[in-house]
Amino acid sequence: MKISFHGADQDVTGSCHLLECDGKKILIDCGMFQGGRELEEENAEPFGFEPSEIDFVILTHAHLDHCGRLPLLVKRGFKGEIITTAATRELAKLVMVDAAHLQEEEALRRTKHKKMNVKKDDTSPLYLLLDAFRTIDYFGRVAHYLVPINLTKNIQVTLYDAGHILGSASIYLIVNDSGQRKTILFSGDIGNQGRPLLNTPQTPPQADIVVTETTYGDRRHRPFEDSIVELYDAINRTLKEGGNVIIPTFALERAQEILFFLNKGIKQLALPPSIQVFLDSPMAISATEIFQRYPDFFKSSITQLFDTNNDPFQLPGLHFCRETADSMAINRIHSGAIIMAGSGMCTGGRVRHHLEHLLARSECAVIFVGYASQGTLARRIIDGASTVRIFNQEINVRAHIYTINGFSAHADRDELIAWHNRIDNVARTFLVHGDFEVMHAFKQNIKGVVDMPEKGQSFVL
Repeated sequence: MKISFHGADQDVTGSCHLLECDGKKILIDCGMFQGGRELEEENAEPFGFEPSEIDFVILTHAHLDHCGRLPLLVKRGFKGEIITTAATRELAKLVMVDAAHLQEEEALRRTKHKKMNVKKDDTSPLYLLLDAFRTIDYFGRVAHYLVPINLTKNIQVTLYDAGHILGSASIYLIVNDSGQRKTILFSGDIGNQGRPLLNTPQTPPQADIVVTETTYGDRRHRPFEDSIVELYDAINRTLKEGGNVIIPTFALERAQEILFFLNKGIKQLALPPSIQVFLDSPMAISATEIFQRYPDFFKSSITQLFDTNNDPFQLPGLHFCRETADSMAINRIHSGAIIMAGSGMCTGGRVRHHLEHLLARSECAVIFVGYASQGTLARRIIDGASTVRIFNQEINVRAHIYTINGFSAHADRDELIAWHNRIDNVARTFLVHGDFEVMHAFKQNIKGVVDMPEKGQSFVL
């Protein structure tokens, strides 16, 4: 029995872990490396294993850094079965198709503007829309939380609710291999407890080996209620000053959570009822519609809202902007608008057009409610750049910049430790999905043997 690591190893993106047991090869996630590198060499490199030899992919959730290289896996020969929850299945299709579309657009742009020293191969997309659609054909059995699935007579997998995004799961395997019985738990991304929409993360009672994320393993999140108050205050201040608000938005979970709190703020009179909200992201709109189709994945209080026709994601003055013309029309609104547009790190999407128009206006505001990797446009703005380059022109940064960190969908250090401590008899823990310094700090809090694998490293279990 062997485990090897092929992404999110001493890094926060590109999750991809391979378990070899009972003559089968089981891949946990196949994510894309992010942070301005989506079309760069790291994603295009060999996986470190032969895709055609993979029997199963167990997908923890639908974020791009966990499912984004599945079409590349298929393109390079994968013919096995992808297993995940029903909600993740739908969201992953949306994410993969969107990623393929963006890559084809970027490849076309590079082809048109390539410099003399750029090789022809550098303009090729990582994969095509065709590859994304082909990948959908390999989604097989649908997993239900806490209901075991037999991969073989000696391998059983059970998905536990990870509470991270809709349909997210931790993966628990019971393996009998050569007379040995091992239980192995892959955390996926663990959710921040006390969120309004999703359930508290679940854990199995016991595991011999745990592979856990450490994204925020060195810090605590600020109190959630403080973040909501800050969001409302920033919006009200901007509207009072006659400006517009831009919220760079991740399409999955963050967009729906912000809609939920805008709805709640209006009902509680913390925000003006006349507020105009523009969800300017076709992907976020489609994701919201998927969320509405899976009310049973939410907390019971949210499910009850759906049951009584009180959609928590609907609010007065909400406009869905799918078409480019509708997006462009928003920029004719001088004040009083909240613009939620992708991408969350401002690496692409429609948000850059709105930043181009509003970033230089001192009465406007940009509210960041998610993680921004080093090297991204969002990170440069957050770090206080006086000017930023957007569409080949320098834009002065005069708008108010807010960074509200309490909305993270990841568990913080204390929550990750508590999650790990609820699991009995852990003999060995592998730390993944975190920066090296964060992992090293988190390691001090974990009992037993703790490893921080490097990319490509393998271990006999």
